[in-house]
Amino acid sequence: MVTVNTNVGAFIALRSLNATNAELSEVQGRINTGLKVGGARDNGGVFAIAQNLRGDVASLGVVSQSLDRAVSTVDVAIAAGEAISDLLIEMKEKAVAAADSSLDTASRDALNEDFTALRDQITTIVANAEFNGINLVNGDTNSIDVIANADASSSISVVAQNLSLSSGIVTLSGTATIDTQAKASTAIATVETSLQNLNEALAKLGTTAKKLEVQNSFIGKLSDSLKAGIGNLVDADLAIESARLQSLQVKQQLGIQALSIANSAPSTLLALFR
Repeated sequence: MVTVNTNVGAFIALRSLNATNAELSEVQGRINTGLKVGGARDNGGVFAIAQNLRGDVASLGVVSQSLDRAVSTVDVAIAAGEAISDLLIEMKEKAVAAADSSLDTASRDALNEDFTALRDQITTIVANAEFNGINLVNGDTNSIDVIANADASSSISVVAQNLSLSSGIVTLSGTATIDTQAKASTAIATVETSLQNLNEALAKLGTTAKKLEVQNSFIGKLSDSLKAGIGNLVDADLAIESARLQSLQVKQQLGIQALSIANSAPSTLLALFR
């Protein structure tokens, strides 16, 4: 039956065309964003999971930054310790030379000048071995705790090593001299003890630095894995979407033609009244 008031064929064609347009809009959105789940409307469950994972990735980024700062802080402390070790070796050399009983007073005084200059340089190094406001070798800090996971429930403790003069590690006093043979002999023993203690302290700092680097590497791999997981959940397969786009464009053109044909059906009634 053909009527003017009600065109069922046009209704069907229009409904089909609207469905095609909706699919076409969805595919175009996926191609534009590269996401098959761009929001909660697309897939609420998957979107919620992806958002939780994105939160973990963001937190791991903060953890990585914290570990990077800690590594740099420890590296500065190690550099200071190595510099002090070199100074102690030079000071031992000066002390051994000054302990020579055949040395004249002028030569011993010259050696003492070098010795005290090296001694004071240790204090300068310790005072300046600071990174991001933290100094691990001047005795002001006992330790620092570095967050090690996304919810900050785990941490790595970095134990400071006091390398100041007269400390438990560098036992040499801030007033030590070698202006006499006896003082030089005493200084030799003190410097040797300080070197042994310093080597142990450097070993501890080195182990801590390695631990931080290993954890930071793990955090980086974990973050990459989570990002890959998010991609598997929400990323669109653009090859498939491209094929769908072409198919829907053809369906859209056919739908427009079908609607045009359905709309022209009532005009056939005019032939009955000619």
